[in-house]
Amino acid sequence: MRKKWIQSRSQASQALEGIALFFILYSIITYTIETLPGLPSGARLFLRYSEIVVSIFFAVEYIIRIVSCPKPLQYITSFYGIVDVVAIVPFVLGTGVDARALRIVRIFRVFRLLKLVRYNSAIKRFGKAMELAKEELVLFFVAAIVLVYLAALGIYHFEHDAQPDKFQSVIHSMWWAVVTLTTVGYGDVFPVTAGGKLFTALMLSVGLGIVAVPTGLISSALTRVRQIEERSTKEKESIEV
Repeated sequence: MRKKWIQSRSQASQALEGIALFFILYSIITYTIETLPGLPSGARLFLRYSEIVVSIFFAVEYIIRIVSCPKPLQYITSFYGIVDVVAIVPFVLGTGVDARALRIVRIFRVFRLLKLVRYNSAIKRFGKAMELAKEELVLFFVAAIVLVYLAALGIYHFEHDAQPDKFQSVIHSMWWAVVTLTTVGYGDVFPVTAGGKLFTALMLSVGLGIVAVPTGLISSALTRVRQIEERSTKEKESIEV
């Protein structure tokens, strides 16, 4: 009897996931259409009522999950639980913040719904890699923030007198520092002095290294996770033999 109850509960949960997936996709599509300029008033009214229906569904689903979850607090404080409530609360309270687009994050539940074990394993592996490289990544981002500030300070020193409208302060210069160190280089703000150009060339060289660092850290961590998994699998096989 208990086995049958668990099975029926699992089927109900999967059915709820399937309906939720439909509403997630529908919500994202309607939200995207809503951003189009020049939509007829009738279309906007339809989209508005659609959002009311979708929001009611997600609010009810959120309550169902809390009630049916063995550990409600664990779900509420989980990543998906926070995404769920952030996407619902602005609509319920009528605030100006529109967080509907966050619902697309929940589409990753399709992996669990379709039982794609390989992709679930890949996601878990990536999470473990991020955990392994956490300290290095934190140190890198702190160093990157310091470097952005120093770059803004340097370009301000070289370009402020020549372009006071574009490099008004160190804070204004941070935009140039970010786009230069990330090697994006939009070209909307650029140096005109010899010192500024030389400094920019130096920052571009540094930026090339900065872009590569996180990729290297995560790749190395993923390799370590794979090695640990392979070692664990071999140990289990040897024990079984």
